[in-house]
Amino acid sequence: MKLILAPMEGVVDFKMRQLLTDIGGFDLCVTEFVRVVNQRLPRRVFLRYCPELLNGGYTRAGTPVRIQLLGQHPQCLAENAIKAIELGSHGIDLNFGCPAKTVNKSKGGAVLLKEPEQLYQIVKTVREAVAQEHKVTAKVRLGFDDTSRSSEIFDAVVQAGADSIAIHARTKRDGYRPPAYWHLLAPLVQRNADIEIVANGEIWSLDDAHSARNQSLCQHLMLGRGALAMPDLAAWIKAADQNKIHEKMTWHDVLYHIIHSSMHDDNTKAKRYFANRTKQWLGYLRRTYHQADQLFDDIRRLHDKDEVLAQLQHHAQR
Repeated sequence: MKLILAPMEGVVDFKMRQLLTDIGGFDLCVTEFVRVVNQRLPRRVFLRYCPELLNGGYTRAGTPVRIQLLGQHPQCLAENAIKAIELGSHGIDLNFGCPAKTVNKSKGGAVLLKEPEQLYQIVKTVREAVAQEHKVTAKVRLGFDDTSRSSEIFDAVVQAGADSIAIHARTKRDGYRPPAYWHLLAPLVQRNADIEIVANGEIWSLDDAHSARNQSLCQHLMLGRGALAMPDLAAWIKAADQNKIHEKMTWHDVLYHIIHSSMHDDNTKAKRYFANRTKQWLGYLRRTYHQADQLFDDIRRLHDKDEVLAQLQHHAQR
């Protein structure tokens, strides 16, 4: 079983990938999408989205990172895929699942689910451009407005030569509203046993992971918001799969990791980032740890990293 950290724009960035892979359980991370319009992007753009390229494409914990590209032009995507591979990305992922209106208006993300032929051309062109030893994968949803074309979407990606496909078990219209329709992945898995299929969506707990695998028939899972709400979810799932016992992280463990992650943020921009990102993450942690409510209230109006850090340390000593 593989566990993949999902590419969540504005949430799962370099710092979050470092933190979550330090905790463990993940086999692969996928970056936030790199938008491709009509040119070959410079090295600095790829490094901005994937600083791990300076470490051979691995997080500090040694987890490989794959760059995700988003766009509509097959040849341009292929050229940027080659560039990303040259810089050290562990394969290429293609985004056909982003539901954001601003992205869809620019013919990127989930809007392409309306055009399976375009999906086919994009995946095929990128696959042919990238050497076979480098994986080309795709992230999709079950459809745009409904699931009536899910088989057509799936077949387009598979026939184009993708090595793996991650399916968010909802449509674009569903957004992130529960439930996730894991059972709708099962017929696709049964028809195409040769390709690696990854189930994604609404996996918040070990029980959810078991249900997702049983209903979808997928062996592999992609975790997003669930990993933010329960930072050791991947480690817990992996331990259960190996019949091992996992000790759930305590609130103090979580605070330790947040504090530890702050050690390398010294410049002004990084300090501001730390305060904002800590508040954002607490919004997810509230789902698992009731203590996150009080901490959020205590730092709500703070913007200085040192002040936020002082509150974190205060709560850690309780």
